[in-house]
Amino acid sequence: MTEFRRTLLLVVLMMSLLMLYDKWRVYHGESPLLAPRPVAKAVVPPPVASAPAVNAAALVSAATPASGAASGAASGAAVNLPIEDVTVQTDVVRAKLNTLGADLVDLDLLKYQDVDNHSEIWRQLKGLVGIHEPVPAKADVKVFDTEGTQFYAAQTGLTGLPGDALSHGVMRLASSERTLADGKNELVVRFESPEVGGVQLIKTYTFHRGSYAIDVTHEVVNHSGAPVKPDLYLQLVRDGRTPPGGYFNGPSSYTGPAVYRDDTFHKISFADIDKGKAKSAIDSKASTTNGWIAMIQHYFSSAWILAPGTARSYSVGNFPASVHGETTYFTAMFTPVGTVAPGASQSVKATLFAGPQEEKLLAPLAPNLEQVKDYGLLKIIAQPLFWLLSKIHLVIGNWGWSIVALVVLLKIAFYGLNANAYRSMAKMKAVNPRIQELNARYKDNPQQKQQEIMKIYREEKVNPLGGCLPIFVQMPIFIALFTVLTTSAEMRGAPWIGWIHDLSIMDPYAILPILMTATSLLQVSLQPAPADPMQAKMMWLMPLAFSAALFSFPAGLTLYWVTNNSLPIVQQWLINRKINGAKPKDLKATDAKIVKG
Repeated sequence: MTEFRRTLLLVVLMMSLLMLYDKWRVYHGESPLLAPRPVAKAVVPPPVASAPAVNAAALVSAATPASGAASGAASGAAVNLPIEDVTVQTDVVRAKLNTLGADLVDLDLLKYQDVDNHSEIWRQLKGLVGIHEPVPAKADVKVFDTEGTQFYAAQTGLTGLPGDALSHGVMRLASSERTLADGKNELVVRFESPEVGGVQLIKTYTFHRGSYAIDVTHEVVNHSGAPVKPDLYLQLVRDGRTPPGGYFNGPSSYTGPAVYRDDTFHKISFADIDKGKAKSAIDSKASTTNGWIAMIQHYFSSAWILAPGTARSYSVGNFPASVHGETTYFTAMFTPVGTVAPGASQSVKATLFAGPQEEKLLAPLAPNLEQVKDYGLLKIIAQPLFWLLSKIHLVIGNWGWSIVALVVLLKIAFYGLNANAYRSMAKMKAVNPRIQELNARYKDNPQQKQQEIMKIYREEKVNPLGGCLPIFVQMPIFIALFTVLTTSAEMRGAPWIGWIHDLSIMDPYAILPILMTATSLLQVSLQPAPADPMQAKMMWLMPLAFSAALFSFPAGLTLYWVTNNSLPIVQQWLINRKINGAKPKDLKATDAKIVKG
């Protein structure tokens, strides 16, 4: 009966871990773990979304970013301005700005390549049966995109002017540089709007070498004869599609809008926005002088940031499918430009971040901006673990070996607890022949058999559940470390040794998964075997099933699992050898009885 309980406990534990993770994915807006991967489809980009304070219906007929022309008023004279894309490039990004609103509508991260594990798995499987396909070229990771399989853009404009003038009009490119020149650290791209009612908006993007933070300056010039008092909106707009992920691409984290204000971080999921719960989290009417807005997805984020002390208010919401062809979601921040007297100008500076969720890049930009890195429910444990992992990396210089070192440190920290557990399992294995004898002797009397087994446990001071205690104690740490390894952009493209060139994707030759399976089976061999043959088979089959479920997970996570399996094996083997190989006179009375038994 005890063996059955142990086996049942292990089964429940394994299934609980998988179900807990699956529910966590669903809670954060992801598809179930074993659900089919949705097929990406081309989407016609919807009209550019307007600011939440602007009448959206007025822009339904606005042109989609494309080549064309639009009219504007400049000091009363009609002008035709082309709607066109302006592509600029630095050493780390390639950005596409559209003259309609001077929005950032496309941004590629040149140091990061998009990886599709699903396609790679099938390519390798076909190779095993003789169907060889060329290795596809890897595309750069996109943060913003309005022409591919999603709509995702950074937008700004003015509100509070008569007729929503300059809220989202066509602007003229007023600079000539398109590429960051050698020896220069900045690339400046300037757009100027026509005068509308005597008011002009000048928007200037400043890209920096080696940086994913873009300075954006909005200058309001008043050529009219009366003062104006506009507000500036900064917003991030995207549809509800989540990036390709799912089982074969490894775990994904939260995708959706976020707002940080008054020292509180809010994640407002697409589902909550659809249900009308967004206003309860963010009060668009209340003004504050701190915070930022962001759009979050696995590994990468975008965020609008204002200078500390600048007055601002927030809003989140959506534009219904009837307006844009597909529901589009926004998170927006508003700030007053101030009163601009006739003949004067006023500027507001903001920072747009669009890049990887690396804490060393995020922390200097704004207070708590690193919270866009989604650690989930166990953030209180995951964040210190990543801090320790990053400190180890500063010394070692390799993320793979840093993972190994972190596991070693955790094993040292829990050595005493684990040693007691392994000692308990070793004693269980030593008394197992006596248990087997009782099973045979009392096979027709289960009650008497259970009483005799419990008597042996009392005599030998063996706790049949002693080996489970460390698992429950350490489970939150293991789950938190699992989250750290699967959400850290630092692992993207990080090599380990030899064949492992990227810890964020699957092992291309499945060597680490095979080692993980082997170490799991070796652990089973060191544990006491259940009396029931069926239970014994299950003990061997469960590691196989569990390893198969994790076979295509990122190499960094598999490396962690192999190391986490290997160290206890050595510890368990040494304890088993000490107990089973010792002479009776060298043991305590209880341990001597185990050996004699």
